Amino acid sequence: MLNLHSGLPYSLIRYGIPFIYPSLEKDLRADVVIVGGGISGALTAYALAQEGVDVVVADARTIGLGSTAASTSLVQYEIDAPLVKLAEKIGMAKAAAAYQLSHESVEALAEICRKTGFPLFESRPSMYLASASKDVAWMKSEYEARKALGFDVQLWHPGMITRTMGFDVPAAIYSETAAQTDAYMLTHHLHQYNIKKGVSVYDRTQIVRVSRTRQQVKLITEKGYQITAKYMVVATGYEAMQYIKEPLVQLHSTYALVSENLPQQHQWYKNCLLWETRQPYLYMRTTADNRILVGGRDEAYYSPQRRDRLIRRKSGTLVKDFAARFPHIPLVPELMWTGTFATTEDGLPFIGAYPRLKRTFFALGFGGNGITFSQLAADSIAALIKGRKSEAQKLFAFGR
Repeated sequence: MLNLHSGLPYSLIRYGIPFIYPSLEKDLRADVVIVGGGISGALTAYALAQEGVDVVVADARTIGLGSTAASTSLVQYEIDAPLVKLAEKIGMAKAAAAYQLSHESVEALAEICRKTGFPLFESRPSMYLASASKDVAWMKSEYEARKALGFDVQLWHPGMITRTMGFDVPAAIYSETAAQTDAYMLTHHLHQYNIKKGVSVYDRTQIVRVSRTRQQVKLITEKGYQITAKYMVVATGYEAMQYIKEPLVQLHSTYALVSENLPQQHQWYKNCLLWETRQPYLYMRTTADNRILVGGRDEAYYSPQRRDRLIRRKSGTLVKDFAARFPHIPLVPELMWTGTFATTEDGLPFIGAYPRLKRTFFALGFGGNGITFSQLAADSIAALIKGRKSEAQKLFAFGR
């Protein structure tokens, strides 16, 4: 197993290990086996269970202790590539479809949380800040393109930003559609909900061998037990690249911190999610227990050792980044961590069948908004297994 994060992730420290799941100690049969029990696996299991599919989830780690534990849990429809820049790569029709699907997934996630009774999902506006004057022209084009899709957005000019936010940037896109959650606790919540619906969830169950025929997939665990299923879903993030020959992703290290608890108040306008155009981008949000989360300062991933050595220095830089926007808010870091994530050339996920592997689907929500991509993957894979077509199947397919 790969080393996916280090330090003290906020969600893991706050909530610990809230539920215990068994490791697999017997042979099993199911309609679908999902390998990976993080947010992607949990959402896919939920979507399949809603369709009446018999599902088994198997994770090599303790549930949630992969990349999900390090998630900063911003829920945004924006893809790493802005709409107008994505259109330059894949055409406006496809770019618009990708943004529309991602936009719809924010509300889909909100509905899942309402239906299952998950309390840690808060709708919030977001503000996309132009980091430099050179970004203003294309940001105006970005605003017009989103407005044309019917999104609830506003283009804010410098005077309005200064009056409302208290800092100066040359432009911003204000969007009503965004949210924040806790991906780690949502993962556990969904597993507990799914278990009551008949889903079997196992952790500390490492798959060491897979064989496939036209009719079924057989997975052998490290302890020698066998899971036989009609289909296999791989939801292990960039660890899934062991199954794929093509170099589809680039790995990055990202850094985040959470402050000490602050007096209960609005820290800035509507406590909206904040992020910037500069690359790698800086992002900020508040938490339910009145802390401030700041993240960014990404760089290319070389090794866990190099990544981890930079935690304290990167955190110091993030504190300075925050102070440049909000010098009046005292931010004292309490928890700091780093994680590894993968990006794709076009900023889109890979979802669905991989031609080289029979009866196997992938739910790979690469990029900065993996939670919304995970929801798209869940719905798309459930549709595939039930024999339905969806727009996402072609848009996010391998070989696109």
